[in-house]
Amino acid sequence: MTFETIRVETTDGIATLTINRPEKLNALNAQVLDELRHVFEALKVDESVRAVIVTGAGEKAFVAGADIKELAALDAGTGTRFAEKGQEIFSRIETLGKPVIAAVNGFALGGGCEMALACHIRIAAETAKFGQPEVALATIPGYGGTQTSVWSTGWSRLPSCSRRPE
Repeated sequence: MTFETIRVETTDGIATLTINRPEKLNALNAQVLDELRHVFEALKVDESVRAVIVTGAGEKAFVAGADIKELAALDAGTGTRFAEKGQEIFSRIETLGKPVIAAVNGFALGGGCEMALACHIRIAAETAKFGQPEVALATIPGYGGTQTSVWSTGWSRLPSCSRRPE
């Protein structure tokens, strides 16, 4: 498989998928999302692949969220479709049927944080920074991060915050 924004290398049954836009801090745009969809479709049926590692190119970012320049050009309809596309891809990651490991090597913000949450295991470098900065802009995480954060991190242990049934 050859892509413009993603590198995929397989060794000994482990596929390493690298988001390869370091000059844009590996930000997610429509092309990256399309390529991710194709890659995860192929990895799901590739019986030689037993696990997947997802990481970002460069030293600064795993994925620093959505490409803001591209987002600014979207209207309500295209913005909704962009969010739905991301949700569908992250759902594919969650249900791949093989372990998906996020190797977080820098900023994992917005959609990048949500991508890490969609993975089954997250391994963070000391330089990793997780966050959902879109909430400061009065928007919500567009790829389902408000749900996956609870599944990934669990309910609070404080009695006043616990929602777990006794």
